[in-house]
Amino acid sequence: MLGPLRSAVLRHLRIPASGVGQVQSPISFSQIISRGFAGGFLDRDKVTERVVYVTKHFDKVDPNKVLPTATFDKDLGLDSLDVVELVMALEEEFGVEIPDAEADKISSIQDAVNYLMSNPLAK
Repeated sequence: MLGPLRSAVLRHLRIPASGVGQVQSPISFSQIISRGFAGGFLDRDKVTERVVYVTKHFDKVDPNKVLPTATFDKDLGLDSLDVVELVMALEEEFGVEIPDAEADKISSIQDAVNYLMSNPLAK
């Protein structure tokens, strides 16, 4: 009894009745990344600009040495404690909390950008 009514309603809504109830397969995290949907729709260039800005204004960094390709230890001369403080400044800038295990992997501006791009909570 609901079959004809359902078909009539779906025709009125211009939704084919045959497609209703079919479930699309979920997309994987790598597909999300490759389609550019990660990071809450943050623009990579803007994220890079903000990370560079925060890094340039970090007390222990020579702003002239900060480039998007810079590493924290070799290029900028930061020790592990300095990197922790810089990561905390990035957390504040982007409104996220970076777990210690992830923070340990951030050793360059590019690493920070990649992490922030993949974090859906980054603002």
